[in-house]
Amino acid sequence: MDLKKSGDGGWSPYLAGALVGLLAIFSAYATTTWLGKTSYLGASTTFVRGAGLMVQQVAPEHVQANEYFVKEKVRVDWQFMLVLGIFVGSFIASATDKSFKLEAVPPVWEKHFGPSVGKRAAGAFFGGIVAMVGARMADGCPSGHGLSGMMQLSVSALVALTMFFAVGIIVAAFVYGRKQ
Repeated sequence: MDLKKSGDGGWSPYLAGALVGLLAIFSAYATTTWLGKTSYLGASTTFVRGAGLMVQQVAPEHVQANEYFVKEKVRVDWQFMLVLGIFVGSFIASATDKSFKLEAVPPVWEKHFGPSVGKRAAGAFFGGIVAMVGARMADGCPSGHGLSGMMQLSVSALVALTMFFAVGIIVAAFVYGRKQ
């Protein structure tokens, strides 16, 4: 088993998983030490806060009156920077292993749905909405529940992660399981 590379030229999933696990442990330790409370890995709240930051530029009174933004405070915090780091880090990783490429329509999408860029953009946009609504309903995203919740052996995280995977399998079978 090669821990350095996967079969497609990208990073080994074993190495990447081990590094994410170390990051989760470090984040719990660092936030407890430096912030005085444990804060775990997750991304969905950061995207909502990012939306709040944008809305705050044009309608600050809406953000101040919004119950969710009062609870979750619109701010740039360490998790916000983590999400930016994920974007920058994935770019650097894909550039260094020479797997980076810009694709308006990935081959898997084109095979199943055709070459339309508009159709792909609409699918990504509406899929993102569904994923974000689900993450807010579950009070966290798969990374938050999967990495941080399972690290704590949380029953609610186990239930949420099981549902994420079960629904993902059903949707993938429905969307990609069609015969050509």
